[in-house]
Amino acid sequence: MSASRHPALSATDPELASFVAAEESLQAETLRLIPSENYVSAAVLEASGTVLQNKYSEGYPGRRYYEGQQNIDRVEALAVERAKGLFGVDHANVQPYSGSPANLAVYLAFAKPGDTVMGMALPMGGHLTHGWGVSATGSWFRGVQYGVRPGTGLIDYDAVRDQALAERPKIIFCGGTALPRTIDFAAFASIAEEAGSVLVADVAHIAGLIAGGAHPSPAGHVDVISTTTHKTLRGPRGAMLMCREEHAKAIDKAVFPGLQGGPHNQTTAGIAVALHEAAQPAFVSYAHAVVANAKALAQALLERGFDLVSGGTDNHLILIDLTGKDVPGKVAAKALDRAGIVVNYNTVPFDPRKPFDPSGIRIGTPSLTSRGLSTEHMPQVADWISRSVDAAAKADESALAVVRAEVTALMSAFPAPGLPLS
Repeated sequence: MSASRHPALSATDPELASFVAAEESLQAETLRLIPSENYVSAAVLEASGTVLQNKYSEGYPGRRYYEGQQNIDRVEALAVERAKGLFGVDHANVQPYSGSPANLAVYLAFAKPGDTVMGMALPMGGHLTHGWGVSATGSWFRGVQYGVRPGTGLIDYDAVRDQALAERPKIIFCGGTALPRTIDFAAFASIAEEAGSVLVADVAHIAGLIAGGAHPSPAGHVDVISTTTHKTLRGPRGAMLMCREEHAKAIDKAVFPGLQGGPHNQTTAGIAVALHEAAQPAFVSYAHAVVANAKALAQALLERGFDLVSGGTDNHLILIDLTGKDVPGKVAAKALDRAGIVVNYNTVPFDPRKPFDPSGIRIGTPSLTSRGLSTEHMPQVADWISRSVDAAAKADESALAVVRAEVTALMSAFPAPGLPLS
């Protein structure tokens, strides 16, 4: 498979080519349920591997520090305009290398070391870069965290307001990495305005759902939108910052020269393609199918006795508390991997276990939706998860092998975008 697909790589470095071929097979044969993963199209893959890799382009279109930027400027300007049109924003910066540097640029634009910043606590579903202690953002800034209500797993907006008014943070982040429910951007905007804070929506997980109209948009409510360009958006591994016009100069200056040198032009091209794809009617159908699949999968899991944080999902993501199954999340995740079902172990709100050995697993439906699976397949997926978790509890490797064979058979009927058909 690799030799025909990557002839130059296979000839030059057959060892590395074999690793790529093995990953192609793994992605083709397994049921990928990690909510931050997806499949990019063949067009995005091609754009990400072009000769744009060869250009160094510090600066912005029309304001570069290197010559020979005639075509690069057009590529970046195209990506910027597509981002602005798709998300309905005044300004977009498509240069951040990934989500964490994008969030760091927000701090550089609006805060000084030692300032108070506020975000959702990591164990409650937030992100490291929202002021959590082990991150640079929690070391350089005074991070204060909000959480969710015990029992419901939902954000308590009244508690967030009280905390924001008491702390008066310079920046408030809304969004996270393990939030299965709709984010009320208007409520956060009201809180930030009252507290005198800059409001940032980190929509890395749900950007594709927003673009496809399957989740409310933060545009018009927040000062800055930060997002990665992969996950539900189905682009390359990059990021964007979008904002109101009044913040454009601060954001651009923070990205370059504040944090980065030259942008990765081949990634910019891949982002442009992904944004073009996201503006098509088919993407709207995909985004809504992601949510429909997640809701159907959540219901099927509930019917099989699983405990879901918040009781279900409104988006692409499901957080499962396995305490009642008497199987730690890490044990379950590794067993599911052997069964051909790829998930990640994850803390759950108020988790008594340690982060590296937590009580839960986190799953999502973007990848399986991109392959064409629909709500009719979700009971089968839930059954595989249930059987695999039961097998993990009993250390029954033969049962996991049976599930893996069944998974491989179904995946062969739904070829993955961008991957070889064989």
